[in-house]
Amino acid sequence: MVDWTLAGQIARYAAGRAPSRSLDADLASMADDAIVHVGGYTGLTAAGEIPRGEVISREEWAEINLVTLSELLDPVTGKLDRRLGKAGPLSTALRMAAGATLAAEVGLVVGYMSQRVLGQFELSLLTPDTKPRLLFVEPNLAGAVQSMGVDSDSFLRWVALHEVTHVLQFTGVPWLREHLGDLMRRYIKTLDVQINRGGAGAMPSFPDPAKLYATYREGGLMALIQNGEQRKIMDSVQAAMAVVEGYSEHVMDAVGENVLPEYAGLRDSMDARRAGRSTPERILQRLLGFDLKMRQYEVGKRFCDAVVAAEGIEALNRVWDSPQSLPSLSELSRPAAWLRRTGSLPAVA
Repeated sequence: MVDWTLAGQIARYAAGRAPSRSLDADLASMADDAIVHVGGYTGLTAAGEIPRGEVISREEWAEINLVTLSELLDPVTGKLDRRLGKAGPLSTALRMAAGATLAAEVGLVVGYMSQRVLGQFELSLLTPDTKPRLLFVEPNLAGAVQSMGVDSDSFLRWVALHEVTHVLQFTGVPWLREHLGDLMRRYIKTLDVQINRGGAGAMPSFPDPAKLYATYREGGLMALIQNGEQRKIMDSVQAAMAVVEGYSEHVMDAVGENVLPEYAGLRDSMDARRAGRSTPERILQRLLGFDLKMRQYEVGKRFCDAVVAAEGIEALNRVWDSPQSLPSLSELSRPAAWLRRTGSLPAVA
């Protein structure tokens, strides 16, 4: 249904031409060092193969993530395809227009994200046989070092601490990937897609990516209206991801403070970078859901910091005992309540 070739073209256009900056650093070796430090602090150990760090461009990041998005969207858009197939003589034209619309919106989202992502532990939640990858986006890292005015070596190692924490979470906690994948499959089954007129959705075709981008800025994303069942599933997803991200944020600070020679000021600089967006950019981030991502970092980190301050990293590691040990959305703001609840649960071997 989605024209993924068009989505790729639009993503590359929206990614923009990155400045020709390169990093004089071996990020693969930095990631290897980070695995040792993070494992020593958290006690997490990888049960499977640990991917080597890869330095990639924005365009490569977009291509990789479009493949992942296709796994999520194709089952949903298949419903729309079957619906449009019953539209009679106009079915072919409607399918082409809808496929181009979805490609436009997906391509723009991925292109926008490719400008901002520093690193990513990329794994598929829906196809467990797909090998995960550890990615670092070179032009974005180089740009961040320059704009933030921080020590390059310490900053890159700090980012590596965050990403390899995700590696140990998903390779060292045997149920985590399956649990999140199951939540996503359940959510996808409940979804239906409607293309609303207005903005990009009103255009019959998109031959010119530049014109499409200008039009899209005044349009909107496809609407996925959540019912009660969907909200319940997404509450579980958001709570789990807040812990996954918050745990990594906690670890990169706890470990970074001890092992990085120029750690001082990195957290303040990173927080300022995340907050320092223009008003139009903030609106676009809200449309695309990035404000939710930032809240996951903040709420999850506050929860993890509070638990460790109260009872240590061993207590925080109870989040990895089982899916039932994950905090609820309400417990994220009440870590003491989560500590009381999980303290009474039997430990999982």
